[in-house]
Amino acid sequence: MKANMGKADKAVRIIAALAIGILIYTEVFTGTLAYVFLAIAAVFILTSFVSFCPLYKPFGISTCKRK
Repeated sequence: MKANMGKADKAVRIIAALAIGILIYTEVFTGTLAYVFLAIAAVFILTSFVSFCPLYKPFGISTCKRK
């Protein structure tokens, strides 16, 4: 896996995951919808830490800076 996410992309995903977590904690999202958003937040966190987004690969998108 070659990194295809830049710092800004990772930061946006982490902030979005934290926002989703807060909305679930405050019970804005409940039930099945909460589990769906929790899964999305987990994917955001995971892809941020590994710096690789599998959805970018088929489209040839890369937000990381080239050396």
